[in-house]
Amino acid sequence: MTSVTTSALQQTPYWLDGLDLAPEGSHTLPDLADVVIVGSGYTGLNAAIELARAGRSVVVVEAGTPGMGCSTRNGGQIGPGIKPSLEQLSRKYGPEQGRAIHDAGPAAMNWIAARIKDEGIACDYSQCGLYYAAHTPGHYRELADWIEDQRQGDGFEGHAVPQADQRSELGSDIYYGGAVFADHAGLHPAKYLHGLLCVALAAGAEVVGHCTARKIDRKVDGFLVETNRGRIRAGDVIIATNGYTGALTPWLQRRVIPIASNIIATQELPVDLVEHLFPTQRMVCDTRKVVYYYRASPDRKRVVFGGRVAARDIAPEETVRRLSEKMCQIFPELRDYGITHSWSGNVAYTFDEVPHIGCHDGVHYALGYCGSGVAMSSYLGAKIGQQVLGLAEGRTAFDGIAHPTRPFYTGKPWFLPAAVAWYKWHDERAQSKALNDR
Repeated sequence: MTSVTTSALQQTPYWLDGLDLAPEGSHTLPDLADVVIVGSGYTGLNAAIELARAGRSVVVVEAGTPGMGCSTRNGGQIGPGIKPSLEQLSRKYGPEQGRAIHDAGPAAMNWIAARIKDEGIACDYSQCGLYYAAHTPGHYRELADWIEDQRQGDGFEGHAVPQADQRSELGSDIYYGGAVFADHAGLHPAKYLHGLLCVALAAGAEVVGHCTARKIDRKVDGFLVETNRGRIRAGDVIIATNGYTGALTPWLQRRVIPIASNIIATQELPVDLVEHLFPTQRMVCDTRKVVYYYRASPDRKRVVFGGRVAARDIAPEETVRRLSEKMCQIFPELRDYGITHSWSGNVAYTFDEVPHIGCHDGVHYALGYCGSGVAMSSYLGAKIGQQVLGLAEGRTAFDGIAHPTRPFYTGKPWFLPAAVAWYKWHDERAQSKALNDR
């Protein structure tokens, strides 16, 4: 087991260490704005950029320090962000819209790459690819068969990696092979967030931190937003709260499931050890239902390891214990090294496992990225800004689709402990059987 000195454990994201923070923004709340955006993460700031550049007066309000939600607390892995398969989407929405929703994932990945390049945001972006590790032989066979089917299409970039060749991708023998998806990417999430903040402020948006939106009243000429720092009138309101959606918007709160995702970071490691564990510098996740995701830090000095280890908030020390145990099963070499950081952030799942964008009772929103939101939240943030502007380019494949909830669900996922326990049991049972069959 890795060691950790409790008194030295930092309960803030590793990503914030030594970061030259962007200007925090305004310290006063104006009386009036064309658009008020609630939430200063990737969604809210990308919406603010679109609106401010179009000449709208924009005020972004944030309950805490700007950007301190999951936008600076994620693992920095960039994938397509659409959970259901093309077949599942086509069955539910029809072939044309199913294909459009499926293709929105790669479109979002291309969009964020262009945004970072066009704005000159220094955030360690790299199209390094993803190694998707199979934790049972059956999962490897399914992956290999699926990749073979995909090769019949145009432009597919991926290949199966049998167990015998796994060390070329990952310094571990615990998995049964896997697959490489070359189009995936990685970045430094906090550097990206603060780059967006600088761009939004330069465009003329105001960002007000420690300003909690408490109530939204619809008026004849727009909205009145009540906060702990006063009231502000707005022509339009955008909700960009994702995993932190709460009682401010009960209709949305009933349609997202907040789930805490926990991450740890190791102490600085020998260079040759990091190169041994991550020879190709790829992002990594596995085929478990209760997924683990991990990577080398952008400076190649640490391992950043995350997973959904509990259905409720747990103490940082318990996070360290649970995640360290899994990390050291994968990389036994890390048992001799300590953990310096432990933190968590809320992601938001939806009941249909697709993101949602739209307008309810005049309030615009984009949220529900299902744990793969770095690219999609940025993309739909820009799109919701364009929709408020009435621009044709704001149209998305998600427009108009039903946004389901469940009877008696109010935003508190009472069912999560049982679901997480079931999936963890299923994952461990499958892996134990695979180990016994070796």
